[in-house]
Amino acid sequence: MKIYITSVFVDDQQKALEFYTEKLGFEKKNDVPLGESRWLTVISKEDENSIELLLEPSSHPAVSPFKKALSADGIPAASFSVEDLDKEHQRLETLGVNFVQAPSSFGDVKLAVFDDTCGNLIQLVQLP
Repeated sequence: MKIYITSVFVDDQQKALEFYTEKLGFEKKNDVPLGESRWLTVISKEDENSIELLLEPSSHPAVSPFKKALSADGIPAASFSVEDLDKEHQRLETLGVNFVQAPSSFGDVKLAVFDDTCGNLIQLVQLP
């Protein structure tokens, strides 16, 4: 069994698509109209067979309080791995990405957290 899709709830799918593709460097894989929303997924450009990230509309009434609580407690909605966290942090800051936690080391693991502009905190991880 493999994970096929995971998701983050986003306030605006188009804004999220632009952020995740233009800033983070993901690539759009699926964009299927579904009434007022879309089945909108992105994948890593580094692996066309990677797990898809669904940019899920946050229209359900339970989503807003859930997202606000996670963000208020500093809990990331998703975690992405990078080869060189310091380099990626610098690249993203140059593009205007707002980091709420600068790169920090925890033993052999390095972490940083940024705001995805769509109501989520996203963690970047560099593993040994």
